[in-house]
Amino acid sequence: MPRLSQASYDDRAAFSAEVLKEIVPKIITANGIDPATLETEVTPGGYLLKTNASLQTEGDLDDTAADRLAGSLGYVFRQYSVLASRLNDTTGKTGFVVVRFHQDSLNATVAQKFFEAADATEKGLGGGYTVFGDEQIFLNVTNSEGKPYSGLDDATFQDGLKRAAASFGDPALEVSSSGKATARFIGNDWETSKRGEDYQTLLGGPDGELVKKLDEISRDYASLVAKTAESKGWNRDE
Repeated sequence: MPRLSQASYDDRAAFSAEVLKEIVPKIITANGIDPATLETEVTPGGYLLKTNASLQTEGDLDDTAADRLAGSLGYVFRQYSVLASRLNDTTGKTGFVVVRFHQDSLNATVAQKFFEAADATEKGLGGGYTVFGDEQIFLNVTNSEGKPYSGLDDATFQDGLKRAAASFGDPALEVSSSGKATARFIGNDWETSKRGEDYQTLLGGPDGELVKKLDEISRDYASLVAKTAESKGWNRDE
């Protein structure tokens, strides 16, 4: 889709809303979960100093169910990774900071501005964030060797965000919570695992019932992508 890079945030958010309505409930149901027990929102999400429309799901799931659902979403949407986190896990090893914004003030533009301000305050804070409601959440996620992708230890990570919040806006923002959480990426390298083999292994194998259901849903998703790309002109040559 040569013109996808020109799509506005609002267009991307509108497409994400369609995905939320038409596709996400099918993925949740395929996992044997009642969609009504989970809350999924279209929210701003950040990665490497860029904000995009993203889908965030919150619910009361055990680790196995959460990872399986994350893998299912990544498989259908062809994500390289999906972040699964539990902020209330006091035994977690991942540092986190939640910055609370003034009521109804946190939108994609504001989130991006704070994202940039945080990275300017402490290089390494522009890795990523998620949003729920009036809160922007930063996780100091680590790689398989336990080293933070940010390059910052948890104390520096948290201090930088606190300083950024204190100097951002008038009145200044507040850090509503910080500490340790559980967080991990569930992923698949689509360059080397072109069929989503890493996800498939997590989901019971390519011939498993769940993967078969997800393959059907993937076809529905591909149709939605094609329809939207045609209507928005994303698939036309430059």
